[in-house]
Amino acid sequence: MSPVPTDKDAPVEVEGIRAGPVSSWLVANVPGAEPPFTFELIAGGRSNLTFVVTDGAGRRMALRRPPVSHVLPTAHDMRREHTVISALGSTDVPVPRALGLCTDESVNGAPFYVMSFVEGHIVRDEAAARALSEPSRARAGISLIDTLARLHQVDVDAVGLGEFGRRDGYIARQLKRWQGQYAQSTVDGVPGPAVVDRVHQLLADRIPVQQGVGIVHGDYRLDNTVLDDGGSVQAILDWEICTLGDPLADLGLLLVYWSEPGDGDVALVGVAPTSLPGFSTRDELLARYASVSGRDVSAISYYKAFGLWKLACILQGVYVRYAGGAAAGDRTGVDQFATHVERLGERALTEVESL
Repeated sequence: MSPVPTDKDAPVEVEGIRAGPVSSWLVANVPGAEPPFTFELIAGGRSNLTFVVTDGAGRRMALRRPPVSHVLPTAHDMRREHTVISALGSTDVPVPRALGLCTDESVNGAPFYVMSFVEGHIVRDEAAARALSEPSRARAGISLIDTLARLHQVDVDAVGLGEFGRRDGYIARQLKRWQGQYAQSTVDGVPGPAVVDRVHQLLADRIPVQQGVGIVHGDYRLDNTVLDDGGSVQAILDWEICTLGDPLADLGLLLVYWSEPGDGDVALVGVAPTSLPGFSTRDELLARYASVSGRDVSAISYYKAFGLWKLACILQGVYVRYAGGAAAGDRTGVDQFATHVERLGERALTEVESL
């Protein structure tokens, strides 16, 4: 049994972590966890916060918790993330190993969960992409698509996720959810750009027929995975908006995030690592998914429009949190978000009007 932390082992406080109570919880709930613990916020998180936890024996874990303030209703569900990675642990979909879930808010002010720390590359920017060789970048695109297809092929009933969410009407439910979140995301009572509302109506009028049901990650992109040196996906991260539904929504959003050389605009402010030599093109990713999944991807423009619109809603929420004083997390580029939300809405409008 691990020893109970003593005063001399008292960890250093960091924002978002009540180090003493969390340390005691780790000792009591994570087998083998040894005090003292150190906590370090991983840079890059703009929504749920991820901390590296290192114990007294040098073992590393990852702790996830909601933002420290301005949390919208139904958002940032720690139980949801923990449930998904626990269920997928028995499949060929790579995820971190779930180590424990704390729903007692007296411990850390909000629910949190702990998972294994997966070593590898998280490619958030060009500098991280340049750490991979060109062959590894080429492998990354293929592995990303193949891993996504495997996720979408998981038998939800067999892994215990049959009741995880409604199976039908995914796009309609998502339109309602994110429009509701967007409507609440105001700064001093001022709503976001009207073009986002316009796109919502057009998307609602043109919903395609859903092709089956699968586990939908909801924010599947390169930097929400961990890659090994060869470019293969070692783990999918950030499951906070995962549910059951239309798998093509994940594919459309991935293509929205995926930049190519010559693109005049990017989905995320200042992020365009996939424009470097070696990475697949969007058309190559689309063809690969169609081949390995067997799904009809002819309506992909709708799903790209939906992805752009949903991203605009999400970024509006992030902007409002930071404008309202939310502290912990990555602040870089936040002052550009208001303008970027409008550009995303305009791009979504162009996509949906082309249908």
